[in-house]
Amino acid sequence: MPSAAHPAVSVVIVAYNSGPTLARCLAALKAQTFTDFETLLVDNGEPGANDGAPARAAQADPAMKLISAQGNLGFAAGNNLAAREAKGRWLVLLNPDAYAAPDWLERLVDAAARYPACSAFTSRQLMDQTPERLDGLGDVMFAAGIPYRGGYGQTDPGDTPEGEVFSPCGAAMMIDRALFLSMGGFDESFFCYCEDVDLGFRLQLAGEPVLIIPSAVVRHHGSASSGGPASEFAVSHGTRNRLWMLVKDLPSLLLVPVLLAHVAAVSLQCALARRDPAAAMTMRALIQGCQTASTPWQSRRSVQAARKASVLDILRAMTWNPRDVLGMKPVIRPIRSRVKAR
Repeated sequence: MPSAAHPAVSVVIVAYNSGPTLARCLAALKAQTFTDFETLLVDNGEPGANDGAPARAAQADPAMKLISAQGNLGFAAGNNLAAREAKGRWLVLLNPDAYAAPDWLERLVDAAARYPACSAFTSRQLMDQTPERLDGLGDVMFAAGIPYRGGYGQTDPGDTPEGEVFSPCGAAMMIDRALFLSMGGFDESFFCYCEDVDLGFRLQLAGEPVLIIPSAVVRHHGSASSGGPASEFAVSHGTRNRLWMLVKDLPSLLLVPVLLAHVAAVSLQCALARRDPAAAMTMRALIQGCQTASTPWQSRRSVQAARKASVLDILRAMTWNPRDVLGMKPVIRPIRSRVKAR
C-alpha cells in the first residue's frame, strides 16, 4: 500500500468530460501490481457544465485526490497544477482514455531503478480499438520539424528492445517530478497538443535522455475528449503548436533552415490534399501560428540559455530519412553508455 505522506509515484489524470473512458482507466489503475502510488484526478470541466465523472470517481475512492480546476485549463496547465500538489518522486501522466496493463507501473518503476541516469520514460501504446496495431512507440522528430508518434497504425512488433526516443508521449509517461517542475512543466500557452513533444525537445536540449520501455503497455483510445484527431480543434492546435515549438526550441543555427523546411513541407502537404477539409484548417492554423509567434519567442531566450546539448546532439536525435515520416516508422536509438542499465 502507498504511504500517504511519501508515495513513490504520483499518477496524474486530467479529465475533461471523460465519463465514457474514465471509469475504465481508473479500473485498470486499481489493478496495478505496483501499488505504492497516489492518484490525482484533475477535473478540467466547466463548473455546472461537466459530466460529473471525476466527482463520482472520487466519491467511490476516498483515497483518490480530486483537484477541481474550476474550468478547462487545458491538458498542459491541468497536469502542471497536479504536479505541484503531487508527493511522489516520480510523476506519471496518464490520459483518461488510456488503459494500462496490470504491470504497467511496475515496468516503468523497474526501468527507473535499472537506469538511474535517466529521468524520463515512455510506454508502448496500442490502439484500443485494434490492439494488434501500435498507437505509438515513442515520439519521433523529422528534420523538417514534423513530430509524429512512432509506429502509429503499424502492426505491433511486440516487446522490442529498450532504447532512446526523441520525446515521451503525454498519454502514458513517467518523469522525475523535480525535473519536470524545474523545467517549468508543460508550456501552458500550448493548451493541448504537442506540449509533450515540446517537453521532449527541452529534455533533449538539457541532455536528458528519454527511454522507451516497450514492456510497459497501455491501450489508448486517442482524442476521446477533443472530437477526434481530424477535428478542427485538434488540427488547429496541433498545427499551431508544432510551429510554436520550433520557434521556441530550435538552436539558433537550425532555426531558419528548419522553420523554412517546416512551412514548405506543411504547405506542400496541404496543396496535395487540397480537397480534404483538414488541409484548409491546417493552412489557417499555420498562418495563425506565424502571426502569433511572439508568444513562443518570449520563452526562447530562457530555453536556449539552459541548453547543454550541442547542435550536433540535436541533429542526431532527429531523423533525416523522409521514408521514416512517410511510413510513421519508430526511431529508437541505442542507449548511450552513460545511461546503460545497472
